[in-house]
Amino acid sequence: MKHSIVKIMTIAMGIILIVSLKNSVSCNDKIFIKNGSRDKKLIALTFDDGPHPKETDEVLDILKKHDVKATFFVAGKHVNWYPKPIIRAKEEGHEIGNHTFNHPDISNLSQQQLEEEIEKCEKIIKEVTGVKPTLFRPPYGSYNQKTLGEIASKYKYKIVLWTTVDARDWQNPKANKIADTIVNNVKNGDIVLLHDYATNNTVEALDILIPKMIEKGYKFVTVSEMIENS
Repeated sequence: MKHSIVKIMTIAMGIILIVSLKNSVSCNDKIFIKNGSRDKKLIALTFDDGPHPKETDEVLDILKKHDVKATFFVAGKHVNWYPKPIIRAKEEGHEIGNHTFNHPDISNLSQQQLEEEIEKCEKIIKEVTGVKPTLFRPPYGSYNQKTLGEIASKYKYKIVLWTTVDARDWQNPKANKIADTIVNNVKNGDIVLLHDYATNNTVEALDILIPKMIEKGYKFVTVSEMIENS
């Protein structure tokens, strides 16, 4: 009888452990976002490192021309220097995400230093747009998953990465190459990484790739809309 009770308790403990591990993985999966549903022809354009007083406005002009919404992951120091483009982006229905204040490699920061970067960027975004960001993207895509996951839960953020499509526009390839890289490789639910700071040909590339993707039946959405549709 005692052996039966011990056996039942052991099995029960095992089930509880498996369920808790599954819940932990599920929670982590919901925090770190790399793509949306593969069943829907949705694409999320994202722009890192801005705002820039010239380039961000040019990007916004192209997005407005094609009636496309996007997500901008901004560096707090640039919002502080150039607030007007982000005010415009918010007013035109685009999404604003947190990209730290100083754009450091956060894998080299202590937890306290990282929290300060996130808090400082969040503060300036709220001051300028009136809205608290709920999305965070680590600069360079570099991070400690455990530490960043804990911080994201604490500050109620989702961590947005990107899919395999990286046109490396920051290296300033020609506009056609940027556009072709995206158009020829993008899949349903992809989150596409681009930049609106210190890039020469991204704006022209957008004017090429957006109509081509629309012709293929894709719809452009913000990251939050992508998550909602997943």
